[in-house]
Amino acid sequence: MTSSENVHRSGFACFVGRPNAGKSTLTNSLVGSKVAITSSKPQTTRHAIRGIVHRPDAQLIIVDTPGLHRPRTLLGRRLNDLVYETWSEVDVIGFCVPADQKIGPGDRFIAQQLARVARRTPVLGIVTKTDLVGKQRVAEQLLALQELMDFTELIPVSAVDDFQVDLLSDLLIKQLPEGPQLYPDGELTDEPETTLVAEMIREAALEGVRDELPHSLAVSVEEMVPREGRRDLIDVHAVIYVERQSQKAIVIGRGGQRLREVGTQARQQIQRLLGSKIYLDLYVKVAKDWQRDPKQLRKLGF
Repeated sequence: MTSSENVHRSGFACFVGRPNAGKSTLTNSLVGSKVAITSSKPQTTRHAIRGIVHRPDAQLIIVDTPGLHRPRTLLGRRLNDLVYETWSEVDVIGFCVPADQKIGPGDRFIAQQLARVARRTPVLGIVTKTDLVGKQRVAEQLLALQELMDFTELIPVSAVDDFQVDLLSDLLIKQLPEGPQLYPDGELTDEPETTLVAEMIREAALEGVRDELPHSLAVSVEEMVPREGRRDLIDVHAVIYVERQSQKAIVIGRGGQRLREVGTQARQQIQRLLGSKIYLDLYVKVAKDWQRDPKQLRKLGF
């Protein structure tokens, strides 16, 4: 075996793109476990959750950033700052554009911002969600994406069909520097468990609610402790914060039905994550205009 075949690479990658471009689903597919929340609602990712891909020849740490957008609130500006900060620290960037949506002003805005870092950081163009369209449409989208900027590589993928996900992994790893493992084997993320639990509750709360809620919903895990005298049960107490009384009513639902569904769905996900039975206690509270209030943003971890 030549020495080049023995090289171990390690480093950081991130996916960027408009909200809902398939970044979180792709992260989960590459890591092989659910570490980033996925939802049909835009703007669901708020934390730079790292997913870790372990291979004999490499370790790829994926930083999952919020979707970049033109900010309208203090929260929006902070989320964008988080994106720019992440870009400056990673070894390779994947720019995701869904196959089923025309390239628009949002994509062009991101490409303009990316052009500033592309001189020193390789950027891969990725057409996601290819399972939703025919081959002709995928080819058209690849050509349209190519017009936006100079990419190191261009690749169509589908996380749902597992189409070219391994190849994408190879292409990302090719751009990493040589180096040892940065995380122990078996670790899938370096996020605290409470953050992942809060994200899973938030994902469950977002499913099936009206469009006005995504930006207005935050979750805080107040307490997560093993039940006294029981080794097989963890008590999780969490608060879902909304901005207005009317939103509280939507999340709770008629006779508490909606909140019960959220609790059931989130509990199943959390049990899989922690490998233990869960008692989940959920409250819904109004934190008026929290997205515009620096003190409340700090309290909620932004």
